[in-house]
Amino acid sequence: MQKQRWYVADNGIYSKLISVMGRKGQIRMAMWLFSQMRNSGCKPDTSVYNSLIGAHLHSRDKSKALAKALGYFEKMKCIERCQPTIVTYNILLRAFAQAGDTKQVDILFKDLDESIVSPDIYTYNGVIDAYGKNGMIKEMESVLPRMKSKQCRPDVITFNILIDSYGRKQTFDKMEQVFKSLLRSKERPTHPTFNSMITNYGKARLREKAESVLGKMEELGFKPNYVTQECLIMMYAHCDCVSRARQIFDELVNSQNKVNLSSLNAMLDAYCMNGLHTEADRLLDTVLQKGVVPSGSTYKLLYKAYTKANDKVLVQKLLKGMNKQGIVPNKKFFLDALEAFGTSERKPRTSSAANTANKPSANSAGDSEAATSIKPNVSVWQVAAT
Repeated sequence: MQKQRWYVADNGIYSKLISVMGRKGQIRMAMWLFSQMRNSGCKPDTSVYNSLIGAHLHSRDKSKALAKALGYFEKMKCIERCQPTIVTYNILLRAFAQAGDTKQVDILFKDLDESIVSPDIYTYNGVIDAYGKNGMIKEMESVLPRMKSKQCRPDVITFNILIDSYGRKQTFDKMEQVFKSLLRSKERPTHPTFNSMITNYGKARLREKAESVLGKMEELGFKPNYVTQECLIMMYAHCDCVSRARQIFDELVNSQNKVNLSSLNAMLDAYCMNGLHTEADRLLDTVLQKGVVPSGSTYKLLYKAYTKANDKVLVQKLLKGMNKQGIVPNKKFFLDALEAFGTSERKPRTSSAANTANKPSANSAGDSEAATSIKPNVSVWQVAAT
């Protein structure tokens, strides 16, 4: 490209190339591009440094990457044309929140408060999401007062993140309060709102509550999409209702006139987590006869399940099928599957969530409504304080 007559060195081009190399994990190539850019006469600007920071954060060595990112951040503050923008802060805040470095997050927030840059909704959503995915609920909740102090109203993404985070931790009372707060707000729930609640209720084996979410979804005028159907398949699988899961899968396939690979994987996973490996094998044979070409993720899912069950016959059959399809397993494929060795085929559900699921009072959607209806209406800010 550089040899073409029309070529002119441009920060925008280099910025995009550095970002692409970073996402591919090619950090050395990203650094080489940065060096080439400077040698060609281009002076780095904020966008280039943002791309460079983002590229380093894709590195496997996270501690080293974070140190590099901070180094570039400090360097940017010393160059007039490279002053950090809110994009810079958002990248760094999310990265350190993902790393669980609350001290550095606080330092960055303080630095942001003292700068001329104003935080936006993406600033807070990024940190809330990172803390939430790490299960750091208290830290996640501590961001909400900051958000309120800056008069930054939560959007539907904020609500969805909170709902999913509380659901993952099975803190269902707070999850339900946030959902009610969402319904009272100016925001409107989305499919991910309901899908998350169905998924997390399913993992806790609270079938009736999950079904009540589906009812609420339809009541509000939402038509379940294929992702919702896949969430329902997994929910019923967790609740030992594999026949119902298969019924939903068949309805989904008939409505689409094709087999979606993600739906196929969900149904195969449902069979495998319930120890029904023969049924999973039959389903795979059926879709293969229909001309469906499974992906590597499909075979990986089954290989891990068959290995865990120590079913050598199915393992050999699966490997032959992979070879026939021209799918060559890589190192990660086998390493992930090796984790299954030495573990029991399927441990009985003895968790508190499972025990609770067997009690009608806890598993009843009606009881849930009664329990939450006596609570006063609270905002999303108040949920975090409870």
